[in-house]
Amino acid sequence: MSKKVVLGFSGGLDTSFCVKYFTEEMGYEVHSIIVNTGGFTKDELKNIEQHAYALGVSSHKAVEAEESYYNTIIRYLVYGNVLKNNTYPLSVSAERLIQALHISDFVEEMKADAVAHGSTGAGNDQVRFDMIFNIMIPGVEIITPIRDLKLSREEEIEYLKGKNVNMNFEKSHYSINKGLWGTSVGGKETLNSYGMLPEEAWPTQVTESGTEEIRLHFEEGELTGVNGDTFETPVKAIKYLQEIAGAYGIGRDIHIGDTIIGIKGRVGFEAAAPMVILKAHHALEKHVLTKWQLNWKDQLALFYGNWLHEGQILDPVMRDIEAFLKNTQKTVTGDVFVQLKPYHFYITGIESKFDLMNSKFGKYGEMNNGWTGEDVRGFSKIFGNQTMIWHQVHDSATKS
Repeated sequence: MSKKVVLGFSGGLDTSFCVKYFTEEMGYEVHSIIVNTGGFTKDELKNIEQHAYALGVSSHKAVEAEESYYNTIIRYLVYGNVLKNNTYPLSVSAERLIQALHISDFVEEMKADAVAHGSTGAGNDQVRFDMIFNIMIPGVEIITPIRDLKLSREEEIEYLKGKNVNMNFEKSHYSINKGLWGTSVGGKETLNSYGMLPEEAWPTQVTESGTEEIRLHFEEGELTGVNGDTFETPVKAIKYLQEIAGAYGIGRDIHIGDTIIGIKGRVGFEAAAPMVILKAHHALEKHVLTKWQLNWKDQLALFYGNWLHEGQILDPVMRDIEAFLKNTQKTVTGDVFVQLKPYHFYITGIESKFDLMNSKFGKYGEMNNGWTGEDVRGFSKIFGNQTMIWHQVHDSATKS
């Protein structure tokens, strides 16, 4: 009886090679799975399924994972206002983790002997997949032909042509990975330390001009409404906002970061909805949360984003931080007003019943209603008391 291998399958060159290599060189029974985190249409998924069977898989499964992706990861990235290096909304790194978790479930469902992915040996994804597989399905062999055989693209193409595989071998000038939480774009400009992606490289072209104000509604930290329309799930609200903001070319940037394996890398990305949501959510939080809630959120969210980027979604400390982040969202409810214009956006204000900038307690820099001048004199003296003592002791000791 042939051994079973579950293959994370995208339908591209690397995973197509894996199917043929497993079936014809290793004698495996291949069961492919694609986990849709927002990057594929129904027609594209159908074409990928047909391609998988044409290559020789025994079974193929497509998992619609947008909701689980949001509930497991994205919601906490929003709660934490997470931007890697203050720039990148963790578009690809976050979705790889949910893909690995669903693949692990499929391995158990199929009682497979092995699991495989098409990652090379040069990036982060190999670590993310391997680590989650080791944790979730310990003892299951992990097979990675592209990495282990150190294959070039040309060698893979030659092999597949020799197997009479009919597919498009032409490589696009730009590598694009689309998902619910943003799209990455890699090309010749990102291979060096200088260079910006040209207009034609961006998947979403700019079709809007002028300015437009939109209103985002948050309920306990989650986007539930846009311009008065209420959505059944935040996933649908994110998609709707992406259609609006993406047309302005908002959310484009290039991220330079440290990879898990120790090298630095550049990648372009466009993430209109994520960037607008994160900035709008943060603006609302600054109105409704206290100083120390914001302070500790910043510190924990920084760690959370970095640890998530490095694939450590299963570390129990992540559940602890998520519990804290969720608890802070109880009053993060209200409307945020955002002005859109080509390539830019800015927050014009918020409305919330939990707004702590309440005029009945005073107006910053103008007047107060909750305290007297004598209250402030006493407070200022006590608040600086220890520092005053230090200076007096220090000055006395240095003069003696």
